[in-house]
Amino acid sequence: MTVPPRPALLAGLALLLVGGGCAPALTAASSTPAGQAAIERAVQTALARAGLAPPAAAAPAGAGRLAAGPMLADVTARGAAVWVQTDGPAEVTLTVRAEGGAEVVQTVTAATSADGTATVRLDDLEPGQTYGYAVEVNGQAVSFPYPTAFTTQDLWQWRTDPPAFTVAFGSCYYDNDPPYDRPGRPYGGPTAIFETIRQARPDLMLWLGDNVYLREVDWWSAGGIAHRYAHNRAEPDLQPLLAAAPHYATWDDHDYGPNNADRSYILKGETLDAFTRYWPAAARGLPGVPGVFTHFQWGDVEFFLLDDRYHRAPNDAPAPEQTVLGREQLQWLLDALTGSDAPFKVVAFGGQFLNPVPVFETYAAVAPAERAFLLDQLRLRAVDGVVFLSGDRHHAELLKLDRPGAYPLYEFTSSPLTAGVSDAALDPGSPEAANPLRVPGTLVADRHNFGTLSVSGPRTDRTLTMRALDAEGAVLWERAVRAAELRTP
Repeated sequence: MTVPPRPALLAGLALLLVGGGCAPALTAASSTPAGQAAIERAVQTALARAGLAPPAAAAPAGAGRLAAGPMLADVTARGAAVWVQTDGPAEVTLTVRAEGGAEVVQTVTAATSADGTATVRLDDLEPGQTYGYAVEVNGQAVSFPYPTAFTTQDLWQWRTDPPAFTVAFGSCYYDNDPPYDRPGRPYGGPTAIFETIRQARPDLMLWLGDNVYLREVDWWSAGGIAHRYAHNRAEPDLQPLLAAAPHYATWDDHDYGPNNADRSYILKGETLDAFTRYWPAAARGLPGVPGVFTHFQWGDVEFFLLDDRYHRAPNDAPAPEQTVLGREQLQWLLDALTGSDAPFKVVAFGGQFLNPVPVFETYAAVAPAERAFLLDQLRLRAVDGVVFLSGDRHHAELLKLDRPGAYPLYEFTSSPLTAGVSDAALDPGSPEAANPLRVPGTLVADRHNFGTLSVSGPRTDRTLTMRALDAEGAVLWERAVRAAELRTP
């Protein structure tokens, strides 16, 4: 008997399980290693759902099973967080060992919340050390077809040059859920981009908003919000990436509430609670000022992830009320930037900040006075090294704002990961077709994409290299800027 080649066998089995409508996509996917891996995971999941085989992380009936994760988060020089979700209340245990060692460094157990989520905090680790960890759910070992390990940040200060590292980032992840999606062609595209990002081997991953798309049926109940976050996180193609690097996130309208939602959204407390459960962080908001905004350091670079929803005025509010950040968050940001001596200060918004074209929800459209105030404060305070990241727009581009008497500001927009692509900026009749701040050759409006920032060089001459990549990992454009170019004259 002649046995078909492995790719064909995988594709054939997948077709039998999920139906012939996906034949072209499955046949194409089977021709690449990433595609084969995705099909293998789809086959395993489909077999389990059909009752023909147990899922890879199966546990005895009633014992609790892993539904998503593990996901790394909040990795520092002395600690890390590992997030998991089970299919019900359970006890999750992590056993941690140093790379290449048999001795157990620590064993930590955490009980999941009612929705099965748990964040296991690992402390008292050593800087620059790689650790592997094993996962148990209610005493049953869980195996994974990919590594579960992490490396703590280096203690480089006063010792060496800061480390080189790469950040991956993106926005607009729509996971299809046919019973509740809009009719017609699925809005969510292929999820193989997550394996592409993992293969790029970033040191960390930033999610810039619309990381979840709440549907109409989800907006008005805590149960709907919980369902959407869980459905989104359980995507099989996402799991290897979650375990590969620590993840940091902010939100935009779709993971916060309805389209273009603002501070009036009545269930914003529920979505804040869900976001906090699914995206662990050392801290969020300020005492008395709720929100998802946060601040962390990686190497010698500081990251400021902002909340553009919780305190936002309605888009059509009278001019005196117009705000995106709210007074307290804006003051915190200015204080934190003023006090930072990082060569690059990466400020991440859900929506575009620098774009001067007042369309959709650009800052220029919804709060132009606040945008002008923030730009003026950066100049008055002589804050060096500021670089903006954003999502939302369903296209990618690099914007550059030249400022007389000050260094130029850059904003790298990356979108979408899987949601529908917008080619509106390519329309000659669009006000954005000739965006005066767009760096020539950087508009990506015809495909799914993600971005990377790579920081390298000696402490006194750091370089930031920005790249846009497509879903297959091809570099679409690349630009580099030295820290010396982002200093006040």
